[in-house]
Amino acid sequence: MKFLSPLLCFCLVASSGLHSWAQSVDASDYKIYDVKQKRTVKLADVVNAVADTDVLFFGEEHNDAIGHYLQDQLYGLLIKRYGKVHLSLEMFETDCQQVLNEYLAGYITESKMRNDARPWDNYEEAYKPMVEKAKSNNLSVIAANAPRRYVNLVSRKGKDQLKSLPKSARRYLAPLPIRTDDAAYLGRFNAIMGDASHSADNNFFEAQCTWDATMAHRIYRHWKKNKKELIFQLNGRFHSDYQQGTVGQLKRLRKKIKVKNISCFSAEDFDAPNWSQYTDMGDFIILSRPSDS
Repeated sequence: MKFLSPLLCFCLVASSGLHSWAQSVDASDYKIYDVKQKRTVKLADVVNAVADTDVLFFGEEHNDAIGHYLQDQLYGLLIKRYGKVHLSLEMFETDCQQVLNEYLAGYITESKMRNDARPWDNYEEAYKPMVEKAKSNNLSVIAANAPRRYVNLVSRKGKDQLKSLPKSARRYLAPLPIRTDDAAYLGRFNAIMGDASHSADNNFFEAQCTWDATMAHRIYRHWKKNKKELIFQLNGRFHSDYQQGTVGQLKRLRKKIKVKNISCFSAEDFDAPNWSQYTDMGDFIILSRPSDS
């Protein structure tokens, strides 16, 4: 299944074969392109390239088994090289941070965490290995995403409705007002959404920006307290491709923050990639072999 819409990114159908298939991934199943160096590289080269980086974004397609395998491998290599590498996830919502912290500290069981923290349906196969790495290494896991009930409110009634929420609710979101004035990002969003993007005064784009701004705020808040420690942020690649979306919102909070982004996806031209068509997307492009090839 291809990426369909940013507004569908939380509507996941878990693939029961995802984890077992990922175990058989080898180097022939993916290609990593360093945009600056204009050459293919290895995961170890990506690790070396982020020595002076504050936040490394990994933009994924949510059901790409190869991509999940690679982000887990990369996270392990980053910890081995840099030690303190904190994990930030679109897949947990901000109002679940306390539950997640309790699990990481060993106060509650995994089953209780999964019941109360509402991880995505493919948590077991895709994200659990990284959360467990963070747990065993005493590292933070940032529940970065805006609660979907508030994103749904914006998609129905617009971002101004957030002002009417009580302070106890707004604490789970980025500080208001939510910025929605990135014309290039809006153009890309409209191209993906088609006719739906023009309905309801573009509330859908405002909802998208609510996700982006909240993730950026959570990343920034953690970074301010741990400036010498890398943050590894995972999200759907629409949120970080072209250094727009969440990356753009983060740079508005701190212009000089050092960010690198990876865009990882399955590509039909995998066997003979036309790298030039991808190079604006990120600092590193990872192509995974299509599942039907």
